[in-house]
Amino acid sequence: MENTIPEVIRTVPLQYYVFFATALFAIGVIGVLTRRNAIIIFMCVELMLNAVNVLLTAFSAYRADPNGQVFVFFIMAVAAAEVAVGLGIIVMIYRNFQNTDVNLLSRLKW
Repeated sequence: MENTIPEVIRTVPLQYYVFFATALFAIGVIGVLTRRNAIIIFMCVELMLNAVNVLLTAFSAYRADPNGQVFVFFIMAVAAAEVAVGLGIIVMIYRNFQNTDVNLLSRLKW
């Protein structure tokens, strides 16, 4: 079986995808570590998931193997469920405290 890379994929080197995904992941990590707003932290976690999805898709396309893209599909399905549950929790926190600052969540302790 010949391992052919589509012409569209060959126009962008694999290193560019790696650098792009690394930058996205780093922005997500910095956002999680420095922000206190729960919605911003939530978006940064999603950004990190998408960085991993970009890498999986790029490696899958370069190897002409659809397994990575199928794995990305399952990651996106789990991320959609995470968004539904996470946003529900954030909305309930906002209703109780009128704020989404994660430092105020220490009030939830006994």
